[in-house]
Amino acid sequence: MASVDTAYQPGEGQGDHAEAEDGYRRRDFLSIAAVSFGGVGAAGVLVPLVAQMAPSADVLAQSTTELDLSAIQPGQAVKASFRKQPLFVRNLTPSEIADADKVAVSTLRDPQTLEQRTREGHKNWLITLGVCTHLGCVPLGAGEGESRGEFGGYFCPCHGSAYDTAGRIRKGPAPKNLEVPPYKFTSPTTVLVG
Repeated sequence: MASVDTAYQPGEGQGDHAEAEDGYRRRDFLSIAAVSFGGVGAAGVLVPLVAQMAPSADVLAQSTTELDLSAIQPGQAVKASFRKQPLFVRNLTPSEIADADKVAVSTLRDPQTLEQRTREGHKNWLITLGVCTHLGCVPLGAGEGESRGEFGGYFCPCHGSAYDTAGRIRKGPAPKNLEVPPYKFTSPTTVLVG
C-alpha cells in the first residue's frame, strides 16, 4: 500500500482561496447592484405617487381670498368663496355681540368664546366657513331673508343644526362650531383669508 503524503506544500490551495474570494466579490457586487436597482425603481414609483397628492394649480391659486368689508353693514352677513367652499362674513351688531357674550361657555357642546373666534380689535367681524360640521350642508343665515334659526346665527336645513351669533353649535346633531379659517386684517376694512 502506498503512503499518502499529507504534508502541506507551499502554494497549494491558494487557488481555491482566491477563487472563493472572487466569488464573494462577485456575489457582493450583484447584491449591491440588485438593491440599488430596486431602490431606483421604488423611487421612480413613489415620486409620482406623492406628487399627485399635492394641491393642483387651481387650488393653489385659490389658497387665499381677499375681501373688502367696507360695504357690509352691522347685522349683515355675506357669502364669499374660499378654496371652493362657502365663506360666511358677518358684521355683528352690539346686541349680537352681547347675546354671544352672555352665553355660559360651559354649557356649549364645543366651548369657545366670541373672543376666541374673532381677532383682537375686530370682535364685530365673524368669519367662518359656511359648512355645517354635521354632514357638510350649507347653513342658512348669511343671505338676505334666510332663516337664522332660534339662536340668531345660522340654521342648517338638512338636519336642523342651529348656530348662535358667534357660529357656535347650540342645537342639533352637529358636533362642532362652524370652522374659523385662518385670516388676518391687512387694513381696517380688508381681510385676507388663508
